[in-house]
Amino acid sequence: MEQTTLGGTELRVGVAGLGCGGSSRLGMRTEKSRAQSVAVLRTALDLGVNLVDTAAAYGTEEIVGEGIAAVRRESVIISSKARAHKDGEEIPFPPTDLIESLEASLGRLGTDYIDVFHVHGVLPQHYEHVRENVVPLLLAEKSKGKIRHLGITEFAAMDPGQGMLKRAVEDDCWEVMMVAFHMLNQKPREQVFAHTQRQNIGTLLMYAVRAIFSRPERLREAMRELAADGRVPESFASGDNPLDFLIHDGGAESVIDAAYRYARHEPGVDVVLTGTGDIDHLRANVASILKPPLPTADLETLETLFGGLEDVGLDRPTPAQSN
Repeated sequence: MEQTTLGGTELRVGVAGLGCGGSSRLGMRTEKSRAQSVAVLRTALDLGVNLVDTAAAYGTEEIVGEGIAAVRRESVIISSKARAHKDGEEIPFPPTDLIESLEASLGRLGTDYIDVFHVHGVLPQHYEHVRENVVPLLLAEKSKGKIRHLGITEFAAMDPGQGMLKRAVEDDCWEVMMVAFHMLNQKPREQVFAHTQRQNIGTLLMYAVRAIFSRPERLREAMRELAADGRVPESFASGDNPLDFLIHDGGAESVIDAAYRYARHEPGVDVVLTGTGDIDHLRANVASILKPPLPTADLETLETLFGGLEDVGLDRPTPAQSN
């Protein structure tokens, strides 16, 4: 497993990380047993993955705790999160609720500290509240050793223009950010990564593969809609495989392979998260993340065709989708 340093932290992390949320939640949403979910996590560790991302909202923290119990705590980088507001509600949680969530997460994970603790899914209208009222409390918990580094994650489906992260990169309290980026959502390159690199903020990448790449019918539907709106050439509205130009000798083996390789080699991306409840799926995803970049000609074509899009493939996942 190739490793890198997560931004300005001292954390050495594998470039492939295990995401415990998304549509699968380690198989919990696809009727896998707890033992099977734990086996997925332990397989990831065997593959050299050392960053595991979970959250109170995912319901997978106890599985993570069980999965890492047999290894040295310092060998695993745990990333977890607490929400600052309820979905669909404008009134944010009281800051003390996040501290209670942190304490509960520590208990479920069976650990004394969380390496990266994020304020989860922050919308632009809640950012000032988080910065002014939540961050000071979390920094106090950091001083106690319960948090090693403070992070923030975007709510991509509700903030496709990344208004929150564009504000957050200007503040020096954030050490890590979780960003939505993929082949059809390239705006973070200029809106986020240019700034995180300058500020030495670590990045965890979500959405490298969602339903739009893992479900051919979803990709065809999206391309038809984009073509109808004049956002991609009309030729993309027909054919069974709109992105098949990426699959060739010397190129990608599949659209999913292309998506992971595209995300992995984007400047400014530290860790690409992959989530699944299937061990074979996990092995294939990690293998793709560790492959070389896509050919330059393919990268240039992707930028030419899709570089102007910013709200594609950010729909919230359903249990049938994978990432």
